[in-house]
Amino acid sequence: MKKIQVKTDREELKDITGLVQETVEAYGLKDGLCHLFCPHTTCALAINENADPSVKSDVLAGLSKVIDDAYPYRHGEGNSPAHIKSVLTGPSLTVFVEDGRLQLGTWQGLYLCEYDGPRTRQVWIKTSAS
Repeated sequence: MKKIQVKTDREELKDITGLVQETVEAYGLKDGLCHLFCPHTTCALAINENADPSVKSDVLAGLSKVIDDAYPYRHGEGNSPAHIKSVLTGPSLTVFVEDGRLQLGTWQGLYLCEYDGPRTRQVWIKTSAS
């Protein structure tokens, strides 16, 4: 298992596609699966469009509209909206690998979804050959 560090500056969707592809290449994986896990409770992982940067801001704005910051949450740290957003997006992904390349759609990228930054996060990556 490889653990990669990702620094975030704020609430953001951080493109980690290149970092994950580099890990797949370093493992020498030609065909199989790439599993990703985020061991944090206020960020998550997602696959989404990486061509138009406005998609990232639209996703964050949409989640903020659904998750009300002003709701009287009981969690003492004040970051309950970040916890709820991470539950909705989820902590893990699995991506097919063929010929040493992540198999993503034309417009897709891999994102660390930071809902409580700035932080230094980890993404755990494990590959398996088929």
